[in-house]
Amino acid sequence: MPVTSAPNRLRLAVQKSGRLSTDSLELLASCGIRVKSPKERLLLHSDNFPIDLLFVRDDDIPQLVMDGVCDLGIVGTNVLEEAALERRTQGSASGYLVERPLDFGGCRLAIALPEEKPYASAKDLQGLRIATSYPQLTKRFLAEQKISAEVVYLSGSVEIAPRLGLAEVICDLVASGSTLEANKLRAVETIFKSTAVLLRSTHQLPAEKTHTLEILLRRIDGVQKAAGAKYIMLHAPKTALAEIKKLLPGSENPTVLPLAGDESKVALHAVCSEAVFWETMESLKKAGASSILVLPIEKMML
Repeated sequence: MPVTSAPNRLRLAVQKSGRLSTDSLELLASCGIRVKSPKERLLLHSDNFPIDLLFVRDDDIPQLVMDGVCDLGIVGTNVLEEAALERRTQGSASGYLVERPLDFGGCRLAIALPEEKPYASAKDLQGLRIATSYPQLTKRFLAEQKISAEVVYLSGSVEIAPRLGLAEVICDLVASGSTLEANKLRAVETIFKSTAVLLRSTHQLPAEKTHTLEILLRRIDGVQKAAGAKYIMLHAPKTALAEIKKLLPGSENPTVLPLAGDESKVALHAVCSEAVFWETMESLKKAGASSILVLPIEKMML
């Protein structure tokens, strides 16, 4: 059965499994978009928003968006940049737009080698074999460093290449570093830092889809701003109000209200875009604030 969706609905490509898939679905849920059907299906439809989800391998997402098969995609910039470099090498079009960086999927692409192998600088890679699933990014790094080395492509299990004698060095994704440690490797050079992004095709969208995309982007912005913000309520002496305002991290134009029954104090409400630590609360308390409440913000629209 062919994979089809209504022409007026956005089509979004997401990774079919793994952490990025989970984070992508959680983002959509936070945006109020419901997807109820089991994820084992290739194409799922939201029942309360005009968007369809196509579950594919992450390596396929850039191609699907660049070719206009999907309007949008959520993918790591490591996969996106590798795909773009590959298409340029082949002389294929690689047009795309990054609509939004997303606050998940952080990792880095790093050169790693056996723990016992000495390393002083990138020049120590000269003449070695480097195993990687990201040959284009690795070749670009080597070219920038003016280093001649052999790049050995492996689609997976890159970390075992030195033990198998396939390569002396690897270039692989690193998050916590536990996989490298388990294989007695150490990262010595970061060549690319990656995070998830919302990718859009450069193909022209009809007006109805464009309107839907604008709504989706507003919701994503609201979710991401809320994730890093806190709502603070406190009582402040009028004489200390100026000092207390300065202590509020990332706050602009807090709301100041009269406090019933006490003309010497006011109630202050503020949205803080930076972290509010115990030290911040203690400083506010020392400045004269009382009844301090710090609350999470679920959604925000400016």
